[in-house]
Amino acid sequence: MVELVPESDKDCIDWEWDAEAERWGQSENGGTDPSLGFMARFGMRSAWLEHHWTSPGTLKHTKVPSNRITPFDDPTTPVERRLQTTRDFLDDVLDIALPKESAGLLRPQTVTDILIRRADVSERMGTKAGLADARYDLQRVWSRLPADGPLASRIALKLGDLSFRLRDPDNALAWWARCIQMTSSSGLSTQATPPIPVIPSSPPSSPASQRILASALVSLSAFYATSGQLRQAQSLEESALDLLRSIRLPSPTSAPQTLHSLYILHRSSLISVHLAEVLNALKNPPAESIKWLSQAARSSEQVAFTLAGQPTIHPNAPGSKVPHPPSPRAPLLPEYSKPLSLKKPAKSLIRDARRSAAEAWNLLGVLHEEKGDIKSLQTALGCYERALGWARLSASGDGKSGEGILEVEWNALRGNHSRVREALHANTTGRRE
Repeated sequence: MVELVPESDKDCIDWEWDAEAERWGQSENGGTDPSLGFMARFGMRSAWLEHHWTSPGTLKHTKVPSNRITPFDDPTTPVERRLQTTRDFLDDVLDIALPKESAGLLRPQTVTDILIRRADVSERMGTKAGLADARYDLQRVWSRLPADGPLASRIALKLGDLSFRLRDPDNALAWWARCIQMTSSSGLSTQATPPIPVIPSSPPSSPASQRILASALVSLSAFYATSGQLRQAQSLEESALDLLRSIRLPSPTSAPQTLHSLYILHRSSLISVHLAEVLNALKNPPAESIKWLSQAARSSEQVAFTLAGQPTIHPNAPGSKVPHPPSPRAPLLPEYSKPLSLKKPAKSLIRDARRSAAEAWNLLGVLHEEKGDIKSLQTALGCYERALGWARLSASGDGKSGEGILEVEWNALRGNHSRVREALHANTTGRRE
C-alpha cells in the first residue's frame, strides 16, 4: 500500500515530520509487518481503508460494553460508524498480535503502533468511555517505551490532554510536567518530575521537540485559564510566548521547514487568544486584550493563507494593508498535500488556523461592541463579518459552518453579527427620522 511506505524526503526527515507520521504496524520497508500473518495484515489494511476512505458523519447507536461505561456516559451514545468499524478491526488485530509478540514472533514496535492507532480512534469517538479507553491504551504504550525521545514526550502530552478531558487535573498536570521536562533543551532530567510543569528557560533544538513543547504550553495555558487560576495563567502565557518567540529559525527554504515555522506561529496565536481572555477576566483595560487578539488574528490568517498559497494583501488594492478576503475552502498547496508525512499535519493546521482566526475576530468584535459608540459598533460589525468569513464552509454565503466549527459556535457568530447589524440599522434609521 503506497500510503504505508516509509518517508524518503530528506527535508521531511531533517525537520522530523517523519517521526510524527501515522504508523499502522509498518515494517522498515513499508507495508504492514509480515510477521503479523495474513489475517492480521488484512485487518490492519481494512482498518486503514475504513478510517481514511469512508465518509465521516454517519452515526451509529452503539451500546458501550458495561466494563467501559464511565459515570458520565450514556451507554447508547452515537458514534461515527467508520470509527466504530475501525476500532473493531483494530481489536481483532490486537487479539492476534499480542500472542505473537509474547512468543517472540513480532517486533515490539508493531503492537505499540496498533495501540496508538486504537487510542486515536477511541479518542475520536468523543464519548467518555472512548476517552478512558484511549488513555488506557496510551498508558500501555508508555510502559513499553524508554522515557525519552519524541514518541515518549508526545505520549506524555496526549496522556495529559486525555486526563484533562476526563476531569483528572492532577494526572493532567503530572503528564504535562513530564512532557515539558523531556522536551527541555537539556534533555531528560535526572531529577524527579516536578509536581507542576516548569517552563524551560530556552527552547529545545529538535524540531519535533519544539512542536511538542509548543502544544504542551497551549494545553497548560487552557488548563489554568479554564480552572480559574487566572494569575497563574497570565504568568504562564507570557512566559510561553517569550519562549516560543526565542525559537530562531532560518528563512524557510522548503515546505517541511515552512510548515514547522507556521506550526509554532499558530500555537503562539492560540496562547495569545488565551492571554487576551485572561486579561479581560482580570479587568485589565480592553486595549490590552485587543492588542493580543489582533496579533492572534493576523498570525492565524498568515498560517492559513500561506498553506493555501493565497496573498495576504487584497489583489485589487496594491500596497493596501487590507487582508485578502478569507477563502475557507482553498485547498492546501501541493507541496504540503503530497508528502506523506506532511499531509495530515498540514491539513490539521490549516483547519485549526481558520478556526482560531474566526475565534480571534469574534472576540475582537465583542470587545469593540462593548464600547457602545457608533464607530466601535461599525468596527465590531467588520470583525464579526471577518469571523463569519473564516468560519463559513464556503465564501458563497451558504449559511453553513466549516470544518472544526461547532454548530453552537456558528450560531453564536451569526447572532453577534445580526445583533450589531440591526443596532446600526436602527441607529441610522433613527437619525434619518
